[in-house]
Amino acid sequence: MSEEFYRMKRLPPYVIAEVNGMRAAARAAGEDIIDLGMGNPDLPPPDHVIDKLVEVARKPNAHGYSQSKGIPGLRKAQANYYGRRFGVDVDPETEVVVTMGSKEGLASLATAITAPGDVVLAPNPSYPIHMFGFIIAGATIRSVPTTPDENYFRALDRAMAFTVPRPSILVVNYPSNPTAETVDLAFYERLVAWAKENKVWVLSDLAYSELYYDGNPTPSILQVPGAKDIAIEFTSLSKTYSMAGWRIGFAVGNKQLIAAMSRVKSYLDYGAFTPIQAAACAALNGPQDIVQKNRELYHKRRDVLVESFARAGWDIPAPRASMFAWAPLPPALKDMGSLEFSKQLLTHAKVAVAPGVGYGEDGEGYVRIAMVENEQRLRQAARNVKRYLQSMGVNTPDGKALAG
Repeated sequence: MSEEFYRMKRLPPYVIAEVNGMRAAARAAGEDIIDLGMGNPDLPPPDHVIDKLVEVARKPNAHGYSQSKGIPGLRKAQANYYGRRFGVDVDPETEVVVTMGSKEGLASLATAITAPGDVVLAPNPSYPIHMFGFIIAGATIRSVPTTPDENYFRALDRAMAFTVPRPSILVVNYPSNPTAETVDLAFYERLVAWAKENKVWVLSDLAYSELYYDGNPTPSILQVPGAKDIAIEFTSLSKTYSMAGWRIGFAVGNKQLIAAMSRVKSYLDYGAFTPIQAAACAALNGPQDIVQKNRELYHKRRDVLVESFARAGWDIPAPRASMFAWAPLPPALKDMGSLEFSKQLLTHAKVAVAPGVGYGEDGEGYVRIAMVENEQRLRQAARNVKRYLQSMGVNTPDGKALAG
């Protein structure tokens, strides 16, 4: 009985969990840790959404099993969102399914459409479910870059030419978690043409659709004419409306993929709690000022993070979208590696970040910083980081460096 279970052998230790364990231990010991590690929104959902949850939860008939693919009103609300935000016409009956967050949706779809031995193209670095949802389902992963340039398309062509069996699925995630990279509609147009030519399904994770900055709205792959022939897209209320723990997301797009996913889900779950689905309708159909307000708040945090950390001696590129900064390790400490650097920051600066290697081997040399603390706490984090860098002999902009 000591032999490890088959699927467990395919799952490496969750690297990020190592830092999370250290953070939890430090907090239990009474230390004030500034947590920029997990993408867990610190803002509350809108009041009218909570009011709707309470109102429906008081109804005696709201506590039975719900619909696995989502109540009709919520699927219609999501279809309306795609219409007003992207100008995309979506059939709520056959082209929308409600998921328990985009993470569960991706895992259910992987279970529905993957056979053991199938090859899936997934970005590296990437959010773990983009790879491991398919690994758990028995597939093999071939990595492609995240940066949407000519090298990206060359990597796709190489994968098709030299992989046996030929890849059948491609996962894309823009704005990217963890790298915060973005794409324009021209990228998706080229990608859809490539996917049709190579007979590849495209799974787009658009969880950060509304957290964009500098006036550049993120596009949807479904805006490309004919994209629904080969593509499905996942969105989520987690970040847009600060409803992460509510676990409500959506898959929208290709009818065949939606049907397969709905069928698997019907065996696995009864759908989200009905009052939560009703409250999600209120979020999508109600006043949208909260979306703009959240975007502006994260934008300010981004600017504070980049500016204050630069003054501390750590240059971080300003992300164009998402709630994350993808930060290269300070050059003087690069040899330390992202996991050790994250541990050092936690121990000596009391700042938690996520090691880049936890998102795949190509994430080495970076850490992911989540903008989930207020501006005052971000500035405090920068001061703590500055003291740590000085103690390591790193020159900071004011020229001061203590002996390491």
